[in-house]
Amino acid sequence: MSRIGKKTIIIPEKTEAVLADGVLTVKGSLGSLSKNFKPDISINVGPKEITLLPVKKTLETDALWGTYASLIANMIAGVNKMFVKKLILEGIGYKSEVKGANLILALGFSHPVTVAVPTTLKVTAEKNVITVSGMDKEKVGQFAAGLRAMKKPEPYKGKGFHYDGEIIKRKQGKKTA
Repeated sequence: MSRIGKKTIIIPEKTEAVLADGVLTVKGSLGSLSKNFKPDISINVGPKEITLLPVKKTLETDALWGTYASLIANMIAGVNKMFVKKLILEGIGYKSEVKGANLILALGFSHPVTVAVPTTLKVTAEKNVITVSGMDKEKVGQFAAGLRAMKKPEPYKGKGFHYDGEIIKRKQGKKTA
């Protein structure tokens, strides 16, 4: 039994949700999002709320029940307010800038790293703070995680990408005798 799946999802004002042939489309003030869902979970769209119920009881449908509820709640939240992830780049000589549809990074390699920014996301780079924002929480998180994976924060000096508010556990270096 899913605690998240049992809860009804409230649809705020100026937001509409339509289910057609297993594709849920949510429209709001910022735009619209669509996602395809399996028929294992029945999605009932009402005028002010969405409820989900599994068609049959299996381990897979119990897992999908809560997952689908979270995905739908994130879609509704995303069309009303942008999701934002901030990455901080620390290290001497590490730089970031946005040129057109590309993010250009100097990460201590012999060459600059160029990353193509998806059209659905907005990326800004001020000093060494990169802000990724967009309607789809999954795409925002995936792009931010991909950037972070290019230069993970190391535990001795803290160089590399880390999320805003993330605490990097520091290690003590070698001691001299």
